[in-house]
Amino acid sequence: MVSGRLVAAVLSGLSLSACALPTPDYDVIQYPPPYRKEAGGAVLDNENFTLDAEGYRVDKQGRRIDVVDVPAKTAGETSNAIAGYYISSQGRIAPGNVMSPSVGAGAGAGYGPGSANPMPSGLDPTAAPGPSTPPATGQPVPLGSTSPTR
Repeated sequence: MVSGRLVAAVLSGLSLSACALPTPDYDVIQYPPPYRKEAGGAVLDNENFTLDAEGYRVDKQGRRIDVVDVPAKTAGETSNAIAGYYISSQGRIAPGNVMSPSVGAGAGAGYGPGSANPMPSGLDPTAAPGPSTPPATGQPVPLGSTSPTR
């Protein structure tokens, strides 16, 4: 009976102490919005670039800045990192081949027979197996003093 009351008191104390947990930073720190509207109606991003209606950065003449035409840029390439996956925005499977490793990828350290247990540096792989030093003989020497000191 006493143990039941003790458990109830401990649990209630733990639940009350959990109410004082620190607030995470994303609740405390107010980040600025990604864009703002100026008095003249212009929309600016955090780096003071003017944005057009679709959200692209534009220069003073209204031309888009840093826009990459991906299909034109990748027109001659035969490899595609997402080849074979369905692209929902295009409604089709991504064309091309999955990238293959380069010519030298099948050679070098960590590849081929024996790579699971490489030879430590400095050892002769043609030497006969066996101990390179004779085994220890005699009694071991104690590390600490065996006599009591005062």
